[in-house]
Amino acid sequence: MRTEGEVTVAVTTRAPASGGAVAVPPDGPPGRGTAWAEGVERLREAATTEPGRLRIIGAALAALLLLFGSVAVWEISGRVLAAEDVVGRSQPLSADAASIYRSLADADTASSSGFLAGSDEPRDVRARYEKDVANVSRLLVSAAANTRADEDSRKQITLLSEQLPRYTGLIEQARATNKQGLPLGGAYLRYANEQMSTQLLPAAQRLYEAETGRLYTDYDDARSLPLASIGAGLLALALLGWAQRRNYRRTNRVFNHGLVAASAASVVVLLWLAVGHTVARAELNQARTDGQESLQVLNDARIASLQARANENLTLIARGAVLAADNKSDKYDVDFTNNMKDLDAGLATALALAEDAEGREPVAGAMDGVKQWKQRHAVARETDLKGDYQAALPQVIGDKDHKDSSGAAFDTVDASLEQAVAHEQAEFTRAARGGLGALGGLVTGAAALAVIAAGAALLGIGRRLSEYR
Repeated sequence: MRTEGEVTVAVTTRAPASGGAVAVPPDGPPGRGTAWAEGVERLREAATTEPGRLRIIGAALAALLLLFGSVAVWEISGRVLAAEDVVGRSQPLSADAASIYRSLADADTASSSGFLAGSDEPRDVRARYEKDVANVSRLLVSAAANTRADEDSRKQITLLSEQLPRYTGLIEQARATNKQGLPLGGAYLRYANEQMSTQLLPAAQRLYEAETGRLYTDYDDARSLPLASIGAGLLALALLGWAQRRNYRRTNRVFNHGLVAASAASVVVLLWLAVGHTVARAELNQARTDGQESLQVLNDARIASLQARANENLTLIARGAVLAADNKSDKYDVDFTNNMKDLDAGLATALALAEDAEGREPVAGAMDGVKQWKQRHAVARETDLKGDYQAALPQVIGDKDHKDSSGAAFDTVDASLEQAVAHEQAEFTRAARGGLGALGGLVTGAAALAVIAAGAALLGIGRRLSEYR
């Protein structure tokens, strides 16, 4: 017989016919929370047994070793790409920008030399001018196609492409007028030189600085230490050491072959990483200090010599028509003096940076040529100031009776600087490729050895687990 209370309990726990709430059991709904709790409980119970702890240790070792390999592959891949950019992209673009600057300055020099010769303009001088213009046009097309998406670089390339035809048009007008014996040709040539000095050369300088800046950025990226890889490798070795010490204390066995193999593979990766990166860093440092910095100094010196030669020619062409800021001195003669000072300073720096006799010899030859150039220029300038233009002209541009002209000395300087630039370019290429080669195979090797180390660690732990079966 049921009591009233029992009846009441039965009524309150009975499911409603429709639309009512279902009573919730005290332990909560079955589902994700219970499954998660059961999983945590099983993991906790497994961790309290030696086989369970070994499985956790094995999984942690494998995960850390694979992480080490992944980080090493990621970091070294970035450095390899940066080194490849240094060798195959950034430095060639920087060199092309320097060549654009140098060719523009040389074209200006050749045009003024040809103008001084008048109707007897030498074919080789004209060919040199045309070659310079063609070289600039070709390099601008290449730079537009290969330069990175940099707004400033593209702006300079556009400016150069627009201004070059205007400059060459002025030169052709100057040549045509000069061959007719009209003095207006000198005005056209001076205006063309002004366009070169105020538009073309500054734009080429900015392009060169932008590309060289990106080259140095790639240098820094390629040389940066792989700290994350080294840290992950040391952590993996520490955990492997702890696992082997733990194994020794529990089993009195000195070596676990799997863990020893994993440790050996990790050590190989770390040593390869450290040695390879150290060698690559040293080679890239050498490429920068002994190659690129010397190239930059030599390019600046060569440009200073070309501008000096153009100003020397314009001094004769203008005949005092253009004054310097003091309204007394000849502008082009003042500019020539300043150019020669820059040339002397550049050659002194280049000689100090040269690392071997092969690099010092052409620089020394250029310095000797500059001394002769100054002496011959002084003689020609003195003759011109006395009013004897016809005698001064062959002393500057040379003829069959004046092989010791200032132009011949300039040719010696220019040839020596070209030889020095070629040597330093070869030194840069050798060192930069050596740096890239030092990283060769490291990405694939690190990945393979990390997988081998993880597998060996699992096998070593599996060997211990088999003893409990």
